[in-house]
Amino acid sequence: MTLHADRGSPMKSRPVAGLLVDLGITKTHSRPYTSDDNPFSEAQFKTLKYRPDFPERFGCLQDARVFCQAFFTWYNSAHRHSGIGLMTPAAVHEGRAETMREARQQVLSTAYAAHPERFVRKPPQPPLLPHAVWINPPKEKSASQDRAGATIVIADDPRVAQNGEGIGVVSKSVVVSSDAITTSTDEVLH
Repeated sequence: MTLHADRGSPMKSRPVAGLLVDLGITKTHSRPYTSDDNPFSEAQFKTLKYRPDFPERFGCLQDARVFCQAFFTWYNSAHRHSGIGLMTPAAVHEGRAETMREARQQVLSTAYAAHPERFVRKPPQPPLLPHAVWINPPKEKSASQDRAGATIVIADDPRVAQNGEGIGVVSKSVVVSSDAITTSTDEVLH
């Protein structure tokens, strides 16, 4: 017989919902603020799996790392993402996106001027750059969200202060590589 540690009585099985109530945990079924539901990561994973050169199996962990290192370089530097105006993450991160969009607009304007009959409804325009990109947007707007062309909010986002900004640590954006997802014991982190 198993005894409950603090009462000396036998333990009873009870529903998880009851345990959550006793622990003060509110159960929710909504998608926002779900830590394991990251649409950006899921989209990246699908892109990885549907690449023509993605193997059916990797021979060993080192083979997977080599493949992923090449994949992440391509994904960040060459692959154009529809969610960020057909730009590469590197172009957005390095601040080149607006200049590239203006250059695209010049090319499209030249094409329209030369052959307006090819464009039935209106003059062509390149995709818009997002104002901001969020997985879980904060409940209060920050000044960085209001800035035109802002894609990544860092300076006055209250969540950044939790990560060290308020104590003199400079916040930096990080490009994820295959090496960043493993520990020294080669366990994959989620």
